[in-house]
Amino acid sequence: MARVTVEDCIDKVENRFELVLLAAHRARMISSGSPLTVERDNDKNPVVALREIAEQTVSPEDMKEDLIHSLQKYVEVDEPEADAVPLVPSSQPQQQTTQVNQVDDSAVEFDRMSEEDLLRGLEGLVPPERTDDI
Repeated sequence: MARVTVEDCIDKVENRFELVLLAAHRARMISSGSPLTVERDNDKNPVVALREIAEQTVSPEDMKEDLIHSLQKYVEVDEPEADAVPLVPSSQPQQQTTQVNQVDDSAVEFDRMSEEDLLRGLEGLVPPERTDDI
């Protein structure tokens, strides 16, 4: 392919702006050492990237995912949420030690507070009085 045009690529990537983003991302990948999937033919990296898209030697969907991941600054990892641990233990006798440095947790009970109780408690709070010293 001597000359690549937008019409050669637009049937692979339908949005012209997305085509520009993907070709620029692929050109940066090529300049950072990614292997070529077409012959260079003395072309510069953006032209090679467009030729790769036109000849479908690279997947536009894979490049789109790679582009998104390269632009993300914070990647959220799906981890299971930790169970809520109540802070106030009940007034039970001291826990029995089963082995050295191991505590039997079966005798521990925690107070539970419903959402309604929490809201009632928050409504009863009064903000501190303002003073002119501040």
